[in-house]
Parts: sequence; structure tokens; C-alpha cells
Amino acid sequence: MRHVVVVTPPALERAGKAWELLGKNAVIVCADDEQAVLWAEAAPPELRVHAVTGLARTAALLKEGRIGVLAGAYSDLAALVTRAALKLETLDTIALAWPESFAAELDPLLAEAPNARRVILSWNPTALDPFLERHARRPEIIGDLPLDDVGRPLGPVTSARYAIVAAARKRVRDVLDSLRSLRPYVWTGGAIEAPGEPPDAVIAAVLPTRDELRQLAAIAPQPTVLVLASQLPYLRSIATLTPLPLPSPADRAQDRVAALRAQIAARLRLGDVDPELAMLAPLFEEHAPAMVAAALLAISRSAAATGEAAETGAPAEEGRWSKLFVYVGRKDRASAKDLVGALIKEAGLQKGQIGKIDVRDTFSLVEIAPAVMEQAVQRLAGVTIRGRRVTARPDRS
Repeated sequence: MRHVVVVTPPALERAGKAWELLGKNAVIVCADDEQAVLWAEAAPPELRVHAVTGLARTAALLKEGRIGVLAGAYSDLAALVTRAALKLETLDTIALAWPESFAAELDPLLAEAPNARRVILSWNPTALDPFLERHARRPEIIGDLPLDDVGRPLGPVTSARYAIVAAARKRVRDVLDSLRSLRPYVWTGGAIEAPGEPPDAVIAAVLPTRDELRQLAAIAPQPTVLVLASQLPYLRSIATLTPLPLPSPADRAQDRVAALRAQIAARLRLGDVDPELAMLAPLFEEHAPAMVAAALLAISRSAAATGEAAETGAPAEEGRWSKLFVYVGRKDRASAKDLVGALIKEAGLQKGQIGKIDVRDTFSLVEIAPAVMEQAVQRLAGVTIRGRRVTARPDRS
């Protein structure tokens, strides 16, 4: 048995080699439960990867032997060991997913699995030397260490802006709004090719390697990179960073108000509102014209909020719902009312686009209109319900 270190940026799309090294009796130790869910969603189906999102349910599944590979935050895995639900001494492999930020917490956990092979994904193995000496002596190194010819750490290759986003909520449109970009180059992975027309902004929607960031900077200066919070230390090692503030809900509300005012002003400039003016004239005798206009606007907004306006989208037809799987449930004190509020206020859905809601112990199933499934998944990512940050995906069952 030989321990392995895979040198790679801290992004799941870079972890292809890890799947080959895992086997079917393994645990993946992550920084948090959000990362664990991403590992479970990206796993090959034959591995039967389960993410720890609820301790009681995971303990029951382990007892029944229904989990092949377990992915979880190091704190959750330690809790399962304490409950005697997870027996690390029986494992073949323990994978550590970029432990630079939590290696100091792993000693008690790894002491329970002295015979398991370590597969360590790391963007900076040099910083882990004391840890590797304790738990993975003389490992095989796969990939290039971030060192120069004389063994010194490589420095930043360019300056870049960054925006911290939640998993599955890339917010590229918000970045474009902040930069006021008209000709963006959005890189989502793969080969980097300069566009025919010079762009006014370069956006990396996935985490780049050092060389890829250098290529992006050659297309346009100071590219913008979207990162998870846990990826920021790596990005700081390859670039000199400046934060990019993204629009807040208040900013977007102001934009909507300004757009509505412009729409009303444009309609008044057309000058063809005489029939409407004649209809409203009796109201002007009893109420100030400004109050009448405000009442009409309130009526139109109320109709839009309840899905009565045609442009808001009609409710899904009976039997035409899609199911949304949301990682929050009764054990988090979540209710159907909480989920409806999040879907309307945070995801921007209309009441008529939401159907039945089934709240279970550790997750919930929500019927929503198929046309807004992608919108709901993207906008719910990172939203807090009853103090728990949630993730969502289309229900696979």
C-alpha cells in the first residue's frame, strides 16, 4: 500500500484522477457539507457515494450497509465515529479533499484508520509536509509541485478580480452587470481560445490553473474568477486579487424600480392614453392623481405576485410538475411555509409555479413548474433556511 498525493487546484472538476484511486470502500473527507454534496453529485454511479447531510439518516444507512463511499465534512465524520456508526478501521482508502485549511483537525480521525491508504488532493503539498510526515510518509506525487527550479514557491502570475459564490450558483450575469460588460469572454473550462473581437471583460466560471489564468489574462487584463470561499487561498497563491462586489437584492430592486419608471415615462411620451384618462377622471375628483396612479401600480404588482398577470407565467398543468430535491428538512425545523417563502423571495418563482411540498426528516421534495427548475436550483444555492445553508437539485427518483 502506498499513499498518493494528487497535485491539483481545489475544484471538483479537477479531481478526475481521484475517482480511479478511490475504490468502493472509502471515505472522502471534505471541508464542509456543501463540498460533500458536490462530491456525491459528481460521483460515478457504480461507487454509490453518499453525502452526510443528516447524522441520523447516515448512521442508519451505514448500519444497513447501503453506502459504498461516504463523503462528509470532517466534523460530521468524527461525530459518526463517536456514535460507532462509522468504523474507519475497516476502510481501504481515505481521500482528503484539499485539507490545507483543516489538516490540523484530522489527527484524531486518521488515528482511527491507521491501515487505510491515503489519497490526498492538494494544491500546495509543501505546506502539508508535517501532516504528510505523520499520516502519509513518502507518498507518490502525481502532478507538478508549485515550485520553481530552486524549490521556492511560485508567485502570482497576474492580477485578477474575484467574486465568492455559492456552489451551483455561478452568478455570471451578476458579474456582467457589475462590470457593465458588453463583449464578455466567459470561460467554462476546456481549451482557451482568443475570440475574434477583443472582449471588454474575461470571466472564469470555473477555477483555472496557474497556466490557464495566465492565458486568460493575455486575452484581457485582470480577468474575473468566480470561486467558492474554500478556493480563495489557492486563487490568492496564483493571482494578486481585488474583490468584485456583486449586486445585492437591494441593488436589483432599485434597478427594477428605475426600469419601471422609464417604462411609464416612455408610455406617457407616446401620448395615446386618452381613453384611460377619461375612465380615471371621476377618481381624480375624489383623490389626488398621484394616489390614483399609486393604487393602479399596487394592483398591477399584486396581480403579478399571485401569478394573475399573463406575463408572470401560468401555473403548471396538473400532472406536469417536476420535483425539486432540497437539502433541508424537519430536523432543521423547516416547514413547507419556509420553502415557499424561499422559492418566492429568493428564487423568484410565482405562487402558481409551486405545487405540493413534502417535508421529510433531512430533505424536502417540492413540485415546481418544469420551466423554472434551473432557475430554482441556481438561485436557492447558498440560501439560508432556518439557519442552514441549502443546496437543491432536480429529484433523480
